[in-house]
Amino acid sequence: MILPKEVNLMVKQKMILDLDTGVDDALALAYALADPAVDLIGVVASYGNNLVQQTAKNTCQLLDLLGHPEVPVFLGTHHSMSSQSFKVMEVSKQIHGENGIGNISLPEPEKGPREQDGIDFLIAAAHQYQRRLTIVPTGPMTNLAEAIQKDRSIIDLIGNVTFMGGALTVEGNVSEVAEANINQDAEAANIVFTSGLPLTMVGLDVTLRTLLTKAETAQWRQLGTVAGKTYADLTDFYIDAYDHLGIDHHGCAIHDPLAVGVAIDPSFVSMIQLPMKVTTAGPNYGRTIGDKARLNDHRRLVNVAVQVDKARFVNSFMSHLKVMLNQQS
Repeated sequence: MILPKEVNLMVKQKMILDLDTGVDDALALAYALADPAVDLIGVVASYGNNLVQQTAKNTCQLLDLLGHPEVPVFLGTHHSMSSQSFKVMEVSKQIHGENGIGNISLPEPEKGPREQDGIDFLIAAAHQYQRRLTIVPTGPMTNLAEAIQKDRSIIDLIGNVTFMGGALTVEGNVSEVAEANINQDAEAANIVFTSGLPLTMVGLDVTLRTLLTKAETAQWRQLGTVAGKTYADLTDFYIDAYDHLGIDHHGCAIHDPLAVGVAIDPSFVSMIQLPMKVTTAGPNYGRTIGDKARLNDHRRLVNVAVQVDKARFVNSFMSHLKVMLNQQS
């Protein structure tokens, strides 16, 4: 097939997703694969919504389902920087299912995770692609923090880090001040926040406004494809969990896909710039907040999303997902 001239000339964004693959991570994966401006060069698995071995398996299975088994998956860190192990929170099982993807059953993956360590993959990609590289973490920040500590030169190489995490203008979702991804490893998040990397924070301030309902998932079922039904099933599980747990009775927030969307098109959100930090001790553990000691330091500012054009984003998301889910019979 001969591609249109404008597509041939497009310089694609080299993207790495850092996923703790639960339901909204699965949606983010499909969104990134569907966007013609993105070349998804790999996925690093993280702990969070489940154990890292399970999130890696989920990712491999979903890549098979979506017709992209060629995208490599790498194992990241198994636990936070301040612990020796990780246990999945019960609420994560309630929201994402025991297996992380709505308890749906998928065939064993065609390929498992690569032998190369995920941290080393991040570092190698930073050196290879430099400013063309975008990293989108949608779970704990441990993998990226460990990559920085192993090779600080990548701070000045990576072009864009857009992450789902944090809360600035609203309460957290695991405490009054802390959002779940940041709370999993506040120490790692603070390393990243204060590193000087080009950061965009897509937190609860905006992600909670982007709701998906069963009216949308019904459109995927109507495609008549296995992928469409599977994604409808796992997302309906997520919507039901939001309802049963009283998180939102109107639908589910599509947290992680919004981070991918903003990485591709920052105009989906309005942002403010602040020198940010993460509280790493005490009752405010995991709080993402402006650092008053650095308010006049303009070298390490974080772009923080505070408003979102939710209608335009959800329309874009649905357009992408319909294309991706319709391709796989």
